[in-house]
Amino acid sequence: MNISENYRPKAHTPPNTFISSIRYKIRLLIDFHMLSVYRIVKPFLGRVHGNLLDLGCGESPYRFLMNENQAKYYGVDIADAEKFDYNKTDITHFDGKHIPFENDFFDTIICTEVLEHVEDYQILVDDIYRVLKQNGEAIITIPWSARYHYIPYDYFRFTPSALSKIFSQFKDVKIKNRGTEVTTIAAKIIVLYFKNIFPSTTWRYVFTPLWFLAFTPMFLIAVLFGHLSLLTNFGNDSDPLGYTILLKK
Repeated sequence: MNISENYRPKAHTPPNTFISSIRYKIRLLIDFHMLSVYRIVKPFLGRVHGNLLDLGCGESPYRFLMNENQAKYYGVDIADAEKFDYNKTDITHFDGKHIPFENDFFDTIICTEVLEHVEDYQILVDDIYRVLKQNGEAIITIPWSARYHYIPYDYFRFTPSALSKIFSQFKDVKIKNRGTEVTTIAAKIIVLYFKNIFPSTTWRYVFTPLWFLAFTPMFLIAVLFGHLSLLTNFGNDSDPLGYTILLKK
């Protein structure tokens, strides 16, 4: 089966300039996958101490949320991360399975929207356990309702039942939904809107005015209901945007 990826948002980048800060805030307003992850990692990173591993860090879009006077940041990603549109160089490269640090090295670990891209995910999860200190904490986020993306490097969607088994060696495992079916529907409408406002083929721009005039009200309603669903957990949580796994070794 040959499937092309005709819509790919820009890679997440940190708000380290005036323009990128504005872009970051706009994205938090309309990208519910990013917002739902941000809402979880912000308080977590604000209190971390010691050695922090950002596994599959990409452009390190959440690093600015930590206090670098109380924690030391280690970004790790695969050597050929450019296939995911990442070009960051001041990080440690690895093979996608074996984390190149000694046992019990990290006090905390974050791994956001990465595990679905790892073919041998259990090897990587076991290595997360190995490098995390006793009583150390980790946050893993994964998508559930998400398009087939970064083709062909998108392999899995995990249920809570599967996640319980995958992370069973940790002494404390909490699995929480990110959003509800309402958030998911809102996110799909927003993607549909932007796919047609900014189409991948030039000739489709002839329909852009129609999409803008006819569907902008629907887009705005989707943004409103998406935020309400995240704030109130309104809707059925069995079809969320994704899941967060809170771990303690």
